[in-house]
Amino acid sequence: MRSHYCGHLSAEHIDQEVTLSGWVHRRRDHGGVIFVDLRDREGIAQIVFDPDNPEMFMQAERIRNEYVLQVKGKVRQRPDGTENPEMPTGQVEVMAQELVVLNSAQTPPFQLDDDDVSEEHRLRYRYIDLRRPEMQQRLILRAQITRYLRNYLDDEGFLDIETPILTKATPEGARDYLVPSRTHPGDFFALPQSPQLFKQLLMMSGMDRYYQITRCFRDEDLRADRQPEFTQLDIETSFLEEEQLMNIMEEMIRGVFARVLEEQLPNPFPRMTYAEAMNRYGSDKPDLRIDLELVEVADVLTDVDFKVFSGPAKDPNSRVTALRVPKGSELTRKQIDEYTKYVAIYGARGLAYIKVNEKALGREGLQSPIVKFIPDEALAVILDRTGAEDGDLIFFGADKAKVVNEALGALRVKVAQDMGLVNRGWQPLWVVDFPMFEYDDDAQRWTALHHPFTSPNTDDPQELLDNPGESLSRAYDMVLNGTELGGGSARIHSQAMQESVFQLLGISDEEARDKFGFLLEALKYGCPPHAGIAFGLDRLVMLMTGSSSIREVMAFPKTQSAACLLTSAPSAVSAAQLKELGIKKREVLSDKIADS
Repeated sequence: MRSHYCGHLSAEHIDQEVTLSGWVHRRRDHGGVIFVDLRDREGIAQIVFDPDNPEMFMQAERIRNEYVLQVKGKVRQRPDGTENPEMPTGQVEVMAQELVVLNSAQTPPFQLDDDDVSEEHRLRYRYIDLRRPEMQQRLILRAQITRYLRNYLDDEGFLDIETPILTKATPEGARDYLVPSRTHPGDFFALPQSPQLFKQLLMMSGMDRYYQITRCFRDEDLRADRQPEFTQLDIETSFLEEEQLMNIMEEMIRGVFARVLEEQLPNPFPRMTYAEAMNRYGSDKPDLRIDLELVEVADVLTDVDFKVFSGPAKDPNSRVTALRVPKGSELTRKQIDEYTKYVAIYGARGLAYIKVNEKALGREGLQSPIVKFIPDEALAVILDRTGAEDGDLIFFGADKAKVVNEALGALRVKVAQDMGLVNRGWQPLWVVDFPMFEYDDDAQRWTALHHPFTSPNTDDPQELLDNPGESLSRAYDMVLNGTELGGGSARIHSQAMQESVFQLLGISDEEARDKFGFLLEALKYGCPPHAGIAFGLDRLVMLMTGSSSIREVMAFPKTQSAACLLTSAPSAVSAAQLKELGIKKREVLSDKIADS
């Protein structure tokens, strides 16, 4: 039904007869001549309807926005002065010779060029929203990205292998989505949070190099870069050291940026240990476009008469850090109060600060309620370490290390965004040497920082059992502009080591057999050393398109409450369906859910 895409027309097609099909983007009646901007996936072409063809002209007078047309005509140069350099097709137009209205359209619920449409409205009418050129370009770029990734991995000897969607519920961190089984009444499948166990089994099966662009499902609280169902580029290899795998993955990401965006990323990517990242940036995914850093000042504040500082300064599990904000003295008290509320989200009980009005005057050149509690010598050290200059402001974090890292790490990013301190460009990074475990004070037990199949940096299970808090893992994360693109690790390939990890995590032998018995059994039969990584494809596309949320690069996303406004899912099902599954709905429970 077409010979060319609208967006492909150019001067080389002048005098050619073409057939175009698409939607009416805009119709304009210029005193006897009708112009229609016809739109398809590839762009827009201007169509001219002349009254010399009365029947066709009458048809053109009746068409409206979003009508679906087929137009045959001849391409010609636009008259002098009417060219549109903003459009790829702006040098030419099509003089219509035949017009077929393939379908009419009601007035759409919003105009495609309206930037003020609410996200809720856009998701309700997603099929209209996806007609917008910017949305189509995002999905086209997404397809280009996935095509490159597939081709790269194919060329590197990876096999594209599917893994099950209906599987067994296993404790992997988030809540599972459960699917009742009709053929096994009372039992449930779980949708996979990731293909982690299956890809390890593929390595035990001798597949050597595996990849899959796969859907994953996690029932967790949502945010801009989370969805209940999301897409992951999943990768696993046998007989490769971490360094070899990281080099292959780094080359893949450099390649996709070069091919799709014509952007050159650094070669090699810089490396940073987890400890350094947390110490300098309060985050294990630091945005290196921001030059601001946390500076440790606990050693000069242990004896001050300000318990907010001296208490944490004496506690080995706490931190007292300073964050210098260039030209931050311009911040008003109201703005500082807003930042105080912001860090409270992360558990901070306050946000002390010092404004550096005139550094040379010492104490007299500083403005803050806390200056009176800090000796001159300590003030001098703080100013020197932070590199503070006249007009700067210094924020302080003093609390348990976890609270300080999360609060000041988030504040660092927010202040930089608010004050225009984020440099342009791409800043990739590998973060390595993660702790194997972290201690959960509330649950009084160790938890895995990554997942329970990550290999420690020791081959001795007893050494791990003796020093869990000091053990590092063989894990690695790829970070780009403050977003974790992918995370991976060398995997445990010894049954004894896997059992030791389960023991430290409080997973009993009975639970381990119940949840992971098939994995533990497979480890007995010749498991090769293996390592892998998983990339968040939605996040990668979000970054490469400059979008603010992964919802902007997914065709049919859910809302932040995990609902689909387009299809009204989730929704009730019939009593007959429930009966077939052996499920009875508790009305009291459903009423409570409705009330909430």
